[in-house]
Amino acid sequence: MAIDFTMQDLLQATIDEGGSDLHIRAYMPPKLRVHGALEDLSDDDLSEEESLELCRQIATEEQMAEVEKNGGADFALAHPDGTRFRVSIFKERKRYGAVLRQIPNTLLSMEQLGLPPVVKELLFKPRGLILVTGPTGSGKSTTLASMLNVINHERSVHIITIEDPIEFYHTSDKSLVTQREVGDDVPSFAEAIRRALRQDPDVILVGEMRDLETIAAAITAAETGHLVFGTLHTTGAAETVDRIIDAFPTNQQAQVRTQLAAGLQAVISQILLPKLDENGEVHGRVAAFEIMTSTDAIRSRIRDGKTNMIKSDLQTGAKYGMQTLDAHLTALYKEGLISYEELITKSQDPDSVVQKLKEEMGE
Repeated sequence: MAIDFTMQDLLQATIDEGGSDLHIRAYMPPKLRVHGALEDLSDDDLSEEESLELCRQIATEEQMAEVEKNGGADFALAHPDGTRFRVSIFKERKRYGAVLRQIPNTLLSMEQLGLPPVVKELLFKPRGLILVTGPTGSGKSTTLASMLNVINHERSVHIITIEDPIEFYHTSDKSLVTQREVGDDVPSFAEAIRRALRQDPDVILVGEMRDLETIAAAITAAETGHLVFGTLHTTGAAETVDRIIDAFPTNQQAQVRTQLAAGLQAVISQILLPKLDENGEVHGRVAAFEIMTSTDAIRSRIRDGKTNMIKSDLQTGAKYGMQTLDAHLTALYKEGLISYEELITKSQDPDSVVQKLKEEMGE
């Protein structure tokens, strides 16, 4: 190879720089995402052969064969110092590329993540469905791991996690934790949920509710007396409810609305933003949350198909621990933790946000 670094060198640089993601692609230098922005790790572009060789350094022959057959392979990888990465190797324009996401070694507490107290209360529910949603890279896995950590240390229950791949390893404490990896331990998410119901679970984590079969199995598990956690790539509580219902055929949607109205405990929607320090410089990232908890009004909206009215319930539901994403973004801006640009570009209704700020400033 013409390049004078290995994949281990790049992984070490990712750890040293506090990067969240390492990108390997032909005809560009290795890139590292730090505090949300991409930076070059080299002055030289990788050739097609070099990007392939870097991928081969971390993948088994079976994994490379899967890339050849299916166009991609996902797996977890451990650095010699114990730091773990979630790896996705893929082909693009017939060339090989990879993205490696660093999985934090230490679990952050819910307080450190900025989650409000109402979320901890949800962890002691005997049954129901709790959804953590947001775009890729918004910290959903970190939030879920923190929540499960609380249950593991404070409740005597059986937790089953179903993940692809397993990201955070949980050592059984007060709870018994069983972690199953899709592909290695069980063929699919839906199959894993069905089997889990015969394994005396109290809490089930579904790493990704990516298809109708998995969504249906998760709803059924929540209905039958289990506390089920799941993720969806949606932003906002109302959008999440719509996404679940729309996944089903039209003739089943009324029934699903009834099931969701009865079983959904909460939707926690989150995004990650560049965090400003006291000098206004970007240093780290901060999460903004939209939180919907199940109330009689929310259940009625879901059951009657009036999800467009959920936002107004969030705005008036502070006593139930609810908040809109825009309200939290505004609070973060006022605290000096995010920029005005981030506030406006990430808010769901920027015109209303600007108007409220002007009113508060007496303009």
